[in-house]
Amino acid sequence: MGIREFPGGSPRGKSITIGMRSPDVSPRRLSDISPQLRQLKYLVVDEAIKEDLKWSRSVEDLTSGPAGLTSIEERILRITGYYGYQPWAASYKREERPREPPGPAEAQAPAGAEAGGRTSRRRWTCSRAQIKKTCWSVAVVLCVCASWAGSTQLAKLTFKKFDAPFTLTWFATNWNFLFFPLYYAGHMCKSTEKQSVKQRYRECCRFFGDDGLTLKVFFTKAAPFGVLWTLTNYLYLHAIKKINTTDVSVLFCCNKAFVFLLSWIVLRDRFMGVRIVAAILAIAGIVMMTYADGFHSHSVIGIALVVGSASMSALYKVLFKLLLGSAKFGEAALFLSILGVFNILFITCIPVILYFTKVEYWSSFGDIPWGNLCGFSVLLLTFNIVLNFGIAVTYPTLMSLGIVLSVPVNAVVDHYTSQIVFNGVRVIAIIIIGLGFLLLLLPEEWDVCLIKLLTRLKVRKKEETAEGGGDLGSGPQSRSRRARPSFAR
Repeated sequence: MGIREFPGGSPRGKSITIGMRSPDVSPRRLSDISPQLRQLKYLVVDEAIKEDLKWSRSVEDLTSGPAGLTSIEERILRITGYYGYQPWAASYKREERPREPPGPAEAQAPAGAEAGGRTSRRRWTCSRAQIKKTCWSVAVVLCVCASWAGSTQLAKLTFKKFDAPFTLTWFATNWNFLFFPLYYAGHMCKSTEKQSVKQRYRECCRFFGDDGLTLKVFFTKAAPFGVLWTLTNYLYLHAIKKINTTDVSVLFCCNKAFVFLLSWIVLRDRFMGVRIVAAILAIAGIVMMTYADGFHSHSVIGIALVVGSASMSALYKVLFKLLLGSAKFGEAALFLSILGVFNILFITCIPVILYFTKVEYWSSFGDIPWGNLCGFSVLLLTFNIVLNFGIAVTYPTLMSLGIVLSVPVNAVVDHYTSQIVFNGVRVIAIIIIGLGFLLLLLPEEWDVCLIKLLTRLKVRKKEETAEGGGDLGSGPQSRSRRARPSFAR
C-alpha cells in the first residue's frame, strides 16, 4: 500500500482508522487511544505518493463542503482525546437525521445549486408574524401622515369660511372625551378578562396615585396639561392663517429638537452629540425659513406662532414624563379623556368671550361649516389615537416618520392650491429641518449598532470572497488531481 515501517523513525504521515463506536463511549484521556498513538512512531508515507496523499485526502475533504471539514475535525479530536466530544455520535446524528422539507423560500431555490454539490447560501425568510407586523407598520405610518396632513389642509380650508382658530381648537379638543370609551370598547373586544366600566376606570385611576383621581390631582396634574394642549393646537392653527401649510408642518417638526433640549436640561437625559447637531440644524432651518419670505410681518408672526406651538408640545411631553412617568394604554386613554372634560368645563367660557367681543365672530350658526369642523376634529382625533396607541403594533420611530412624510404631502397640495414659491432658501430650510428630525430619531446606541453592522458586512464580504476562491479551486485542475488513484486500496 506504499507505507513502510522504520524502527525508531519519525512519523511524517499517518493513515489510522478508528472504528465506529457507539455514542455512549467517548475518548476522555490520551491513554484511551495509546495503542494507536504508539503505532504512529512506525508509520511514514513514501515520497512518491506524498502528492497523492495530499490531494486525495486533504483537498478532497476540503472541497467536499462542510462534511469534509467535519471529518478532519473529528480525526484531530479523536487523536487528542478532547473531553466529552463524541464525533461518532455527531456522525450518527448527521447520517440518521431526516432532512426537513424546504420552506417557501427554499422551495424556490434553483436546482443547479444542489446539483453542483455546494451548500446553498443563507436565505432570509420572513415569518407570517413579521410580514403582518410590517404591514401594520406601513399602515400606521400612512395613517399618521394622512391624518396630520389632512387635518392641516382642512383647517386651512375652514378658515376661508370660519375665521375662528380658538373656537376650532376648543371644538376639536372636546372630542378627546371619546378616548376612554373607544379604549373600553376595544378592551371588551380583545381582552380575555372582561371588566366593568367602573372596575376598569378604578384600575386606570391608579396612574394618578394611591388615592386615584381626586380634585387636587385634577387641578395639579391634569389642568396644566389641558392648558398646554389648548395652547399647542391654538398656536398651530393660528399660524396656518398667516403662512402656508408646508412651512407650518416643517417648522412644527422642530418640537423633537426642543424635546431633546428640555429633556437634557430638566430630566438629565444622556448627552448625545448627534442630537445637539440636530438641534442646531433645526434652529438654522427656522432662521432660513424666516429669511425665505424676506422677513415680512405675516411670515415672521406665523413662524413665531409655529415655534411657540412646537415649544408647548415639547414642554407637554417633558412635564408628562417628569410628573407622571409612562402610562399604559388604558391610563393614557383616561388621561386624554380627562383633558376633554377639563376643556368642556373650564375652556368653554373663552370662545364665548371671544364671540361677544367680536374677536372671533360669525353672523349666524347656519354659516358655520359644520362639515369642515367635524372633519377636522375626526382627523385630529384619529391622529392622536394612532400616535398614542400605534406603539402596540409598530415602533415609535416609524410613527414619528409619518409626521415628516406629511411635509412633502402638504408641499404638493400647496403647489396646486396656493401661490407658494419654492425658492432655493425655502427648499434648503426644509431639507435641513427634515435632516435634523431624522437625526433625532436615531437610538441612543446608534453608534454601537452601526459598528456591528459594518463588522457583519465586512465578515460577509470575506466569506463571499472565500467562497469565490473555493469555487475557482474546484475547477478542472482540482478535478484532474482528484482523478489520480488514491493510496487507500
